[in-house]
Amino acid sequence: MIVNHSELDPQAWAEEHFGDLDLGHAKRNQRAITTAAAFAANPGKSIPQTFGSWYEIQATYTFFAHPEVTPDELQARHRELTLERLHQPGVYLLVEDTTEPSWGGKKKRPGLGRVGDQQSTKQGFQLHTSLAVRWPAACTPDAQGRRPPVEVIGLADQQSLARQAKPAHETRKERLSRARESEVWAAATTRLGTAPDHPDVRWIRVCDRGADIYEFLRSCLEEGHGHVVRAAQDRALVDHEGAPAGHLLATARQQPSLGECHLELRARPGQAARTACLSLSARSVHLRAPYRPGHGAGKLRPLACTVVRVWEAHPPAGVEPLEWMLLCDAAVTTCEQALEVALQYATRWLVEEFHKALKTGMGVEKLQLETGAELMAAVALMSVVALRLLHLREIVRLIPDAAPAASGLNQLELEVLAEKTGRTLRTVRDVALAVGRLGGHLNRKRDGLPGWITLWRGYIALQLLVEGVRLAHKLKKTR
Repeated sequence: MIVNHSELDPQAWAEEHFGDLDLGHAKRNQRAITTAAAFAANPGKSIPQTFGSWYEIQATYTFFAHPEVTPDELQARHRELTLERLHQPGVYLLVEDTTEPSWGGKKKRPGLGRVGDQQSTKQGFQLHTSLAVRWPAACTPDAQGRRPPVEVIGLADQQSLARQAKPAHETRKERLSRARESEVWAAATTRLGTAPDHPDVRWIRVCDRGADIYEFLRSCLEEGHGHVVRAAQDRALVDHEGAPAGHLLATARQQPSLGECHLELRARPGQAARTACLSLSARSVHLRAPYRPGHGAGKLRPLACTVVRVWEAHPPAGVEPLEWMLLCDAAVTTCEQALEVALQYATRWLVEEFHKALKTGMGVEKLQLETGAELMAAVALMSVVALRLLHLREIVRLIPDAAPAASGLNQLELEVLAEKTGRTLRTVRDVALAVGRLGGHLNRKRDGLPGWITLWRGYIALQLLVEGVRLAHKLKKTR
Protein backbone atom coordinates (compact mmCIF):
# COMPACT_ATOMS: atom_id res chain seq x y z
CA MET A 1 0.00 0.00 0.00
CA ILE A 2 2.17 2.89 1.29
CA VAL A 3 5.97 2.64 1.13
CA ASN A 4 7.27 0.15 3.73
CA HIS A 5 3.71 -0.85 4.65
CA SER A 6 4.45 -4.51 4.00
CA GLU A 7 7.13 -4.50 6.71
CA LEU A 8 4.95 -3.02 9.45
CA ASP A 9 3.14 -4.88 12.21
CA PRO A 10 -0.41 -3.72 13.14
CA GLN A 11 0.78 -1.31 15.84
CA ALA A 12 3.47 0.35 13.72
CA TRP A 13 1.11 0.43 10.74
CA ALA A 14 -1.61 2.10 12.83
CA GLU A 15 0.83 4.70 14.14
CA GLU A 16 1.83 5.56 10.56
CA HIS A 17 -1.71 5.84 9.17
CA PHE A 18 -3.51 7.29 12.19
CA GLY A 19 -0.75 9.24 13.91
CA ASP A 20 -0.70 13.04 13.92
CA LEU A 21 -4.50 13.26 13.90
CA ASP A 22 -6.19 16.26 15.49
CA LEU A 23 -9.37 14.89 17.10
CA GLY A 24 -9.52 17.53 19.81
CA HIS A 25 -7.73 15.66 22.60
CA ALA A 26 -4.48 13.73 22.95
CA LYS A 27 -6.22 10.68 24.45
CA ARG A 28 -8.70 10.67 21.58
CA ASN A 29 -5.84 10.80 19.08
CA GLN A 30 -4.22 7.81 20.79
CA ARG A 31 -7.52 5.93 20.84
CA ALA A 32 -7.62 6.16 17.04
CA ILE A 33 -4.24 4.40 16.86
CA THR A 34 -5.24 1.79 19.46
CA THR A 35 -8.52 1.01 17.68
CA ALA A 36 -6.96 0.78 14.23
CA ALA A 37 -4.21 -1.54 15.48
CA ALA A 38 -6.77 -3.77 17.18
CA PHE A 39 -8.94 -4.01 14.06
CA ALA A 40 -5.86 -4.76 11.94
CA ALA A 41 -4.83 -7.56 14.28
CA ASN A 42 -8.38 -8.96 14.55
CA PRO A 43 -10.06 -8.42 11.16
CA GLY A 44 -13.67 -9.48 10.96
CA LYS A 45 -14.30 -9.55 14.71
CA SER A 46 -16.89 -7.45 16.50
CA ILE A 47 -15.86 -4.67 18.88
CA PRO A 48 -16.50 -6.85 21.99
CA GLN A 49 -14.50 -9.69 20.42
CA THR A 50 -11.66 -7.36 19.42
CA PHE A 51 -11.12 -5.77 22.84
CA GLY A 52 -10.57 -7.93 25.89
CA SER A 53 -11.76 -5.66 28.70
CA TRP A 54 -15.04 -3.89 29.38
CA TYR A 55 -13.15 -0.62 29.75
CA GLU A 56 -11.62 -0.94 26.25
CA ILE A 57 -14.99 -1.85 24.74
CA GLN A 58 -16.70 1.17 26.29
CA ALA A 59 -13.81 3.44 25.35
CA THR A 60 -14.16 2.36 21.72
CA TYR A 61 -17.92 3.00 21.66
CA THR A 62 -17.37 6.40 23.27
CA PHE A 63 -14.64 7.19 20.75
CA PHE A 64 -16.87 6.62 17.71
CA ALA A 65 -19.72 8.59 19.34
CA HIS A 66 -17.64 11.77 19.75
CA PRO A 67 -18.67 14.54 17.28
CA GLU A 68 -15.06 15.33 16.36
CA VAL A 69 -14.42 11.74 15.23
CA THR A 70 -15.60 12.09 11.63
CA PRO A 71 -14.66 10.02 8.55
CA ASP A 72 -12.61 12.84 7.02
CA GLU A 73 -10.72 13.48 10.25
CA LEU A 74 -10.02 9.77 10.82
CA GLN A 75 -8.65 9.30 7.32
CA ALA A 76 -6.75 12.60 7.19
CA ARG A 77 -3.27 11.16 7.78
CA HIS A 78 -3.83 8.16 5.50
CA ARG A 79 -5.06 10.35 2.63
CA GLU A 80 -2.11 12.66 3.17
CA LEU A 81 0.28 9.71 2.73
CA THR A 82 -1.66 8.59 -0.35
CA LEU A 83 -1.53 12.06 -1.89
CA GLU A 84 2.23 12.23 -1.34
CA ARG A 85 2.61 9.07 -3.41
CA LEU A 86 0.29 10.41 -6.09
CA HIS A 87 2.63 13.36 -6.64
CA GLN A 88 5.60 11.12 -7.40
CA PRO A 89 6.38 10.25 -11.04
CA GLY A 90 4.09 7.55 -12.41
CA VAL A 91 0.67 6.77 -13.84
CA TYR A 92 -2.02 6.31 -11.19
CA LEU A 93 -5.53 4.98 -11.55
CA LEU A 94 -8.19 6.33 -9.20
CA VAL A 95 -10.74 3.54 -9.41
CA GLU A 96 -14.12 4.60 -8.08
CA ASP A 97 -17.46 3.14 -7.14
CA THR A 98 -20.29 3.51 -4.64
CA THR A 99 -21.58 0.83 -2.30
CA GLU A 100 -24.30 0.91 0.35
CA PRO A 101 -23.46 -0.57 3.76
CA SER A 102 -26.80 -1.44 5.35
CA TRP A 103 -28.28 -2.57 8.64
CA GLY A 104 -31.60 -4.33 9.11
CA GLY A 105 -33.86 -4.89 12.09
CA LYS A 106 -36.64 -2.85 13.65
CA LYS A 107 -34.27 -0.47 15.41
CA LYS A 108 -34.02 2.89 13.64
CA ARG A 109 -30.63 4.55 13.73
CA PRO A 110 -30.69 8.36 13.38
CA GLY A 111 -28.42 9.67 10.66
CA LEU A 112 -29.00 6.76 8.25
CA GLY A 113 -31.25 6.71 5.21
CA ARG A 114 -33.16 4.18 3.15
CA VAL A 115 -31.11 1.82 0.99
CA GLY A 116 -32.33 -0.53 -1.73
CA ASP A 117 -35.74 -0.27 -3.40
CA GLN A 118 -38.88 1.40 -2.10
CA GLN A 119 -39.97 -1.78 -0.29
CA SER A 120 -36.68 -2.18 1.58
CA THR A 121 -36.78 -1.71 5.35
CA LYS A 122 -32.99 -1.52 5.70
CA GLN A 123 -31.13 1.60 6.70
CA GLY A 124 -27.67 2.59 5.54
CA PHE A 125 -25.63 5.14 3.63
CA GLN A 126 -23.77 5.58 0.38
CA LEU A 127 -20.01 5.02 0.57
CA HIS A 128 -18.19 6.45 -2.45
CA THR A 129 -14.54 5.39 -2.64
CA SER A 130 -11.65 6.60 -4.80
CA LEU A 131 -8.99 3.90 -4.55
CA ALA A 132 -5.52 4.85 -5.80
CA VAL A 133 -3.32 2.25 -7.50
CA ARG A 134 -0.10 2.58 -9.47
CA TRP A 135 -0.39 1.51 -13.10
CA PRO A 136 2.56 -0.59 -14.37
CA ALA A 137 4.74 0.33 -17.33
CA ALA A 138 4.11 -3.11 -18.89
CA CYS A 139 0.36 -3.27 -19.46
CA THR A 140 -0.53 -6.45 -21.31
CA PRO A 141 -2.57 -9.41 -20.08
CA ASP A 142 -0.61 -12.42 -18.80
CA ALA A 143 -0.82 -15.91 -20.30
CA GLN A 144 -4.17 -16.50 -18.55
CA GLY A 145 -5.64 -13.26 -19.89
CA ARG A 146 -5.57 -11.51 -16.50
CA ARG A 147 -5.11 -7.78 -16.21
CA PRO A 148 -1.66 -6.66 -15.05
CA PRO A 149 -1.15 -6.51 -11.26
CA VAL A 150 -1.04 -3.09 -9.65
CA GLU A 151 0.42 -1.60 -6.49
CA VAL A 152 -2.31 -0.55 -4.06
CA ILE A 153 -1.44 2.97 -2.86
CA GLY A 154 -4.39 3.87 -0.62
CA LEU A 155 -7.67 5.77 -0.34
CA ALA A 156 -7.42 9.04 -2.22
CA ASP A 157 -10.91 10.01 -1.12
CA GLN A 158 -14.04 8.55 0.49
CA GLN A 159 -17.47 10.11 0.99
CA SER A 160 -20.25 8.93 3.31
CA LEU A 161 -23.74 10.21 2.43
CA ALA A 162 -27.13 9.24 3.85
CA ARG A 163 -30.09 9.33 1.45
CA GLN A 164 -32.62 11.96 2.47
CA ALA A 165 -36.36 11.35 2.24
CA LYS A 166 -38.15 13.43 -0.39
CA PRO A 167 -40.42 16.15 1.03
CA ALA A 168 -44.11 15.24 0.88
CA HIS A 169 -45.17 18.30 -1.14
CA GLU A 170 -42.03 19.19 -3.06
CA THR A 171 -42.40 21.81 -5.78
CA ARG A 172 -40.70 21.54 -9.16
CA LYS A 173 -38.32 24.37 -8.22
CA GLU A 174 -37.40 22.63 -4.97
CA ARG A 175 -36.89 19.33 -6.79
CA LEU A 176 -34.55 20.92 -9.34
CA SER A 177 -32.53 22.68 -6.62
CA ARG A 178 -32.20 19.61 -4.39
CA ALA A 179 -28.78 17.93 -4.38
CA ARG A 180 -28.66 14.77 -6.51
CA GLU A 181 -26.94 11.55 -5.53
CA SER A 182 -25.03 11.60 -8.84
CA GLU A 183 -23.22 14.77 -7.72
CA VAL A 184 -20.93 12.57 -5.61
CA TRP A 185 -18.76 11.95 -8.70
CA ALA A 186 -17.98 15.60 -9.43
CA ALA A 187 -17.66 16.22 -5.69
CA ALA A 188 -14.87 13.63 -5.61
CA THR A 189 -13.03 15.66 -8.26
CA THR A 190 -13.20 18.76 -6.08
CA ARG A 191 -12.06 16.86 -3.00
CA LEU A 192 -9.13 15.26 -4.85
CA GLY A 193 -7.97 18.62 -6.19
CA THR A 194 -5.96 19.53 -9.25
CA ALA A 195 -3.63 16.88 -10.62
CA PRO A 196 0.12 17.68 -10.50
CA ASP A 197 1.24 19.81 -13.43
CA HIS A 198 4.14 17.50 -14.27
CA PRO A 199 4.74 15.52 -17.48
CA ASP A 200 5.77 12.41 -15.52
CA VAL A 201 2.63 12.30 -13.33
CA ARG A 202 -0.79 11.28 -14.62
CA TRP A 203 -4.03 10.63 -12.74
CA ILE A 204 -6.75 8.61 -14.46
CA ARG A 205 -10.25 8.28 -13.00
CA VAL A 206 -11.63 4.82 -13.78
CA CYS A 207 -15.39 4.51 -13.31
CA ASP A 208 -18.42 2.47 -14.28
CA ARG A 209 -21.57 3.75 -15.98
CA GLY A 210 -22.71 5.73 -12.94
CA ALA A 211 -20.05 8.34 -13.75
CA ASP A 212 -21.26 8.96 -17.33
CA ILE A 213 -22.32 12.47 -16.35
CA TYR A 214 -21.44 15.62 -18.27
CA GLU A 215 -20.47 17.56 -15.12
CA PHE A 216 -18.15 14.78 -13.98
CA LEU A 217 -16.38 14.49 -17.34
CA ARG A 218 -16.00 18.26 -17.50
CA SER A 219 -14.65 18.39 -13.93
CA CYS A 220 -11.94 15.89 -14.88
CA LEU A 221 -10.93 18.08 -17.82
CA GLU A 222 -10.81 21.22 -15.69
CA GLU A 223 -8.69 19.64 -12.93
CA GLY A 224 -6.25 17.83 -15.22
CA HIS A 225 -7.56 14.34 -14.46
CA GLY A 226 -7.58 11.70 -17.15
CA HIS A 227 -10.61 9.43 -17.30
CA VAL A 228 -11.81 6.02 -18.47
CA VAL A 229 -15.59 5.88 -18.00
CA ARG A 230 -17.99 3.25 -19.31
CA ALA A 231 -20.70 4.98 -21.31
CA ALA A 232 -24.25 4.60 -20.03
CA GLN A 233 -25.98 6.89 -22.53
CA ASP A 234 -26.22 6.98 -26.29
CA ARG A 235 -25.08 10.58 -26.39
CA ALA A 236 -25.59 12.87 -29.37
CA LEU A 237 -22.37 13.85 -31.15
CA VAL A 238 -21.36 17.07 -32.89
CA ASP A 239 -18.58 17.88 -35.32
CA HIS A 240 -15.84 20.50 -34.88
CA GLU A 241 -18.28 23.26 -35.81
CA GLY A 242 -21.02 22.08 -33.49
CA ALA A 243 -23.28 20.56 -36.16
CA PRO A 244 -25.05 17.23 -35.40
CA ALA A 245 -22.82 14.22 -36.17
CA GLY A 246 -24.87 11.17 -35.21
CA HIS A 247 -24.91 9.25 -31.95
CA LEU A 248 -22.24 7.59 -29.85
CA LEU A 249 -23.19 3.90 -30.04
CA ALA A 250 -23.80 3.73 -33.78
CA THR A 251 -20.61 5.70 -34.51
CA ALA A 252 -18.51 3.43 -32.30
CA ARG A 253 -19.98 0.26 -33.82
CA GLN A 254 -19.11 1.44 -37.32
CA GLN A 255 -15.38 1.56 -36.58
CA PRO A 256 -13.15 -1.27 -37.88
CA SER A 257 -11.33 -3.52 -35.43
CA LEU A 258 -7.77 -2.51 -34.54
CA GLY A 259 -6.99 -6.03 -33.29
CA GLU A 260 -7.91 -8.65 -30.70
CA CYS A 261 -6.90 -9.66 -27.19
CA HIS A 262 -7.80 -12.31 -24.62
CA LEU A 263 -9.02 -11.07 -21.26
CA GLU A 264 -10.17 -12.93 -18.15
CA LEU A 265 -13.69 -11.86 -17.16
CA ARG A 266 -14.95 -12.11 -13.61
CA ALA A 267 -18.05 -14.09 -12.72
CA ARG A 268 -21.33 -12.22 -13.11
CA PRO A 269 -24.89 -13.12 -12.04
CA GLY A 270 -25.85 -16.13 -14.12
CA GLN A 271 -22.44 -16.35 -15.83
CA ALA A 272 -19.26 -18.07 -14.70
CA ALA A 273 -15.82 -16.51 -14.93
CA ARG A 274 -14.22 -17.07 -18.33
CA THR A 275 -11.54 -15.85 -20.72
CA ALA A 276 -12.99 -13.96 -23.70
CA CYS A 277 -11.57 -13.11 -27.12
CA LEU A 278 -12.24 -9.39 -27.51
CA SER A 279 -12.01 -7.02 -30.45
CA LEU A 280 -10.92 -3.39 -30.02
CA SER A 281 -11.67 -0.19 -31.92
CA ALA A 282 -11.41 3.56 -31.26
CA ARG A 283 -12.73 6.87 -32.58
CA SER A 284 -12.30 10.47 -31.44
CA VAL A 285 -15.66 12.21 -30.91
CA HIS A 286 -17.25 15.37 -29.53
CA LEU A 287 -20.08 14.79 -27.05
CA ARG A 288 -22.86 17.34 -27.38
CA ALA A 289 -23.40 19.31 -24.18
CA PRO A 290 -26.73 18.64 -22.44
CA TYR A 291 -29.35 21.23 -21.59
CA ARG A 292 -29.18 22.33 -17.97
CA PRO A 293 -31.71 24.70 -16.33
CA GLY A 294 -30.11 28.06 -15.65
CA HIS A 295 -27.41 27.68 -18.30
CA GLY A 296 -29.55 28.19 -21.38
CA ALA A 297 -29.28 26.39 -24.68
CA GLY A 298 -25.81 26.25 -26.21
CA LYS A 299 -23.95 27.72 -23.22
CA LEU A 300 -22.28 24.47 -22.15
CA ARG A 301 -19.37 23.36 -24.31
CA PRO A 302 -19.15 20.01 -26.14
CA LEU A 303 -16.60 17.58 -24.69
CA ALA A 304 -13.84 16.12 -26.86
CA CYS A 305 -12.90 12.54 -26.01
CA THR A 306 -12.19 9.11 -27.50
CA VAL A 307 -14.65 6.23 -27.48
CA VAL A 308 -12.95 2.83 -27.23
CA ARG A 309 -15.22 -0.08 -28.07
CA VAL A 310 -14.37 -3.50 -26.59
CA TRP A 311 -16.60 -6.35 -27.75
CA GLU A 312 -16.94 -10.06 -28.41
CA ALA A 313 -17.37 -10.60 -32.12
CA HIS A 314 -17.86 -14.36 -31.70
CA PRO A 315 -19.15 -15.15 -28.18
CA PRO A 316 -19.59 -18.76 -27.02
CA ALA A 317 -23.05 -20.28 -27.44
CA GLY A 318 -25.47 -19.39 -24.67
CA VAL A 319 -23.31 -16.52 -23.36
CA GLU A 320 -24.34 -12.88 -23.41
CA PRO A 321 -21.68 -11.13 -25.51
CA LEU A 322 -19.59 -8.50 -23.74
CA GLU A 323 -19.52 -4.93 -25.03
CA TRP A 324 -17.87 -1.96 -23.34
CA MET A 325 -18.12 1.58 -24.66
CA LEU A 326 -15.34 3.42 -22.87
CA LEU A 327 -15.01 7.21 -22.89
CA CYS A 328 -11.42 8.32 -22.33
CA ASP A 329 -9.48 11.55 -22.58
CA ALA A 330 -6.40 10.04 -24.24
CA ALA A 331 -5.86 9.86 -28.00
CA VAL A 332 -6.17 6.23 -29.13
CA THR A 333 -5.12 5.18 -32.63
CA THR A 334 -3.46 1.76 -32.18
CA CYS A 335 -4.51 -1.63 -30.87
CA GLU A 336 -1.94 -1.38 -28.04
CA GLN A 337 -3.38 1.95 -26.88
CA ALA A 338 -6.96 0.61 -27.02
CA LEU A 339 -5.88 -2.49 -25.08
CA GLU A 340 -4.37 -0.35 -22.34
CA VAL A 341 -7.65 1.54 -21.95
CA ALA A 342 -9.55 -1.78 -21.74
CA LEU A 343 -7.15 -3.11 -19.09
CA GLN A 344 -7.44 0.09 -17.08
CA TYR A 345 -11.19 -0.29 -17.05
CA ALA A 346 -10.87 -3.96 -16.05
CA THR A 347 -8.85 -2.77 -13.02
CA ARG A 348 -12.00 -1.01 -11.79
CA TRP A 349 -13.12 -4.37 -10.38
CA LEU A 350 -10.48 -3.88 -7.70
CA VAL A 351 -12.68 -1.32 -5.93
CA GLU A 352 -15.48 -3.89 -5.86
CA GLU A 353 -13.04 -6.31 -4.21
CA PHE A 354 -12.30 -3.57 -1.70
CA HIS A 355 -15.99 -3.23 -0.89
CA LYS A 356 -16.18 -7.00 -0.47
CA ALA A 357 -13.19 -6.87 1.90
CA LEU A 358 -14.96 -4.17 3.87
CA LYS A 359 -18.32 -5.97 4.13
CA THR A 360 -17.35 -9.65 4.12
CA GLY A 361 -13.84 -9.38 5.53
CA MET A 362 -14.14 -6.59 8.09
CA GLY A 363 -17.83 -7.26 8.78
CA VAL A 364 -18.88 -3.60 8.91
CA GLU A 365 -22.57 -4.50 8.52
CA LYS A 366 -22.41 -6.37 11.83
CA LEU A 367 -21.48 -3.24 13.78
CA GLN A 368 -23.88 -2.51 16.66
CA LEU A 369 -23.33 1.24 16.92
CA GLU A 370 -26.26 3.52 17.68
CA THR A 371 -26.20 6.30 15.07
CA GLY A 372 -25.33 6.91 11.44
CA ALA A 373 -22.47 9.23 12.44
CA GLU A 374 -20.91 6.50 14.62
CA LEU A 375 -21.26 3.88 11.87
CA MET A 376 -19.76 6.20 9.25
CA ALA A 377 -16.76 6.88 11.49
CA ALA A 378 -16.20 3.18 12.19
CA VAL A 379 -16.51 2.28 8.50
CA ALA A 380 -14.00 5.01 7.58
CA LEU A 381 -11.45 3.56 9.98
CA MET A 382 -12.14 -0.02 8.90
CA SER A 383 -11.77 1.04 5.25
CA VAL A 384 -8.09 1.78 5.78
CA VAL A 385 -7.65 -1.56 7.56
CA ALA A 386 -9.38 -3.40 4.68
CA LEU A 387 -6.67 -2.19 2.28
CA ARG A 388 -4.18 -4.50 4.02
CA LEU A 389 -6.17 -7.47 2.70
CA LEU A 390 -6.32 -6.06 -0.82
CA HIS A 391 -2.59 -5.43 -0.70
CA LEU A 392 -1.87 -9.10 0.05
CA ARG A 393 -3.87 -10.29 -2.98
CA GLU A 394 -2.19 -7.86 -5.41
CA ILE A 395 1.33 -8.23 -4.07
CA VAL A 396 1.23 -11.97 -4.83
CA ARG A 397 0.93 -11.19 -8.53
CA LEU A 398 3.06 -8.05 -8.50
CA ILE A 399 6.21 -9.51 -6.91
CA PRO A 400 5.71 -13.30 -6.62
CA ASP A 401 9.45 -14.00 -6.33
CA ALA A 402 10.20 -11.36 -3.68
CA ALA A 403 11.26 -12.29 -0.14
CA PRO A 404 8.45 -13.48 2.21
CA ALA A 405 8.55 -10.23 4.25
CA ALA A 406 7.18 -8.36 1.20
CA SER A 407 3.90 -10.26 1.62
CA GLY A 408 2.88 -8.00 4.50
CA LEU A 409 3.11 -10.70 7.20
CA ASN A 410 5.41 -10.06 10.14
CA GLN A 411 8.14 -12.45 11.29
CA LEU A 412 6.02 -14.26 13.88
CA GLU A 413 3.19 -14.78 11.39
CA LEU A 414 5.64 -16.20 8.84
CA GLU A 415 7.17 -18.57 11.40
CA VAL A 416 3.76 -19.84 12.54
CA LEU A 417 2.60 -20.22 8.93
CA ALA A 418 5.68 -22.27 8.00
CA GLU A 419 5.33 -24.50 11.06
CA LYS A 420 1.61 -25.10 10.60
CA THR A 421 1.79 -25.92 6.88
CA GLY A 422 5.17 -27.70 6.96
CA ARG A 423 6.43 -25.49 4.15
CA THR A 424 9.66 -23.62 3.52
CA LEU A 425 8.68 -20.04 2.69
CA ARG A 426 11.20 -18.57 0.26
CA THR A 427 9.01 -16.18 -1.75
CA VAL A 428 5.77 -14.22 -1.64
CA ARG A 429 4.24 -16.91 -3.85
CA ASP A 430 5.12 -19.55 -1.22
CA VAL A 431 3.45 -17.40 1.43
CA ALA A 432 0.28 -17.00 -0.67
CA LEU A 433 0.02 -20.74 -1.28
CA ALA A 434 0.54 -21.48 2.41
CA VAL A 435 -2.07 -18.92 3.52
CA GLY A 436 -4.40 -20.26 0.84
CA ARG A 437 -3.90 -23.78 2.16
CA LEU A 438 -5.14 -22.65 5.58
CA GLY A 439 -8.17 -21.19 3.79
CA GLY A 440 -9.00 -24.42 1.94
CA HIS A 441 -6.97 -24.06 -1.28
CA LEU A 442 -5.73 -27.48 -2.44
CA ASN A 443 -2.46 -26.08 -3.85
CA ARG A 444 -2.69 -28.19 -7.01
CA LYS A 445 -0.89 -26.75 -10.02
CA ARG A 446 -4.05 -26.61 -12.10
CA ASP A 447 -5.79 -24.59 -9.35
CA GLY A 448 -3.55 -21.54 -9.81
CA LEU A 449 -3.01 -19.06 -7.00
CA PRO A 450 -5.65 -18.77 -4.26
CA GLY A 451 -8.41 -16.22 -4.74
CA TRP A 452 -9.23 -13.29 -2.49
CA ILE A 453 -11.83 -15.06 -0.33
CA THR A 454 -9.58 -18.09 0.17
CA LEU A 455 -6.65 -15.88 1.16
CA TRP A 456 -8.93 -14.06 3.59
CA ARG A 457 -10.10 -17.27 5.25
CA GLY A 458 -6.51 -18.44 5.53
CA TYR A 459 -5.45 -15.09 6.98
CA ILE A 460 -8.14 -15.33 9.69
CA ALA A 461 -7.01 -18.87 10.55
CA LEU A 462 -3.40 -17.68 10.75
CA GLN A 463 -4.34 -14.86 13.15
CA LEU A 464 -5.96 -17.39 15.49
CA LEU A 465 -2.82 -19.52 15.45
CA VAL A 466 -0.59 -16.51 16.09
CA GLU A 467 -2.77 -15.41 19.00
CA GLY A 468 -2.41 -18.89 20.49
CA VAL A 469 1.37 -18.69 20.21
CA ARG A 470 1.40 -15.26 21.91
CA LEU A 471 -0.76 -16.58 24.77
CA ALA A 472 1.50 -19.63 25.16
CA HIS A 473 4.57 -17.38 25.44
CA LYS A 474 2.78 -15.18 27.98
CA LEU A 475 1.80 -18.17 30.11
CA LYS A 476 5.33 -19.51 29.97
CA LYS A 477 6.74 -16.24 31.31
CA THR A 478 4.31 -16.13 34.24
CA ARG A 479 5.25 -19.61 35.48
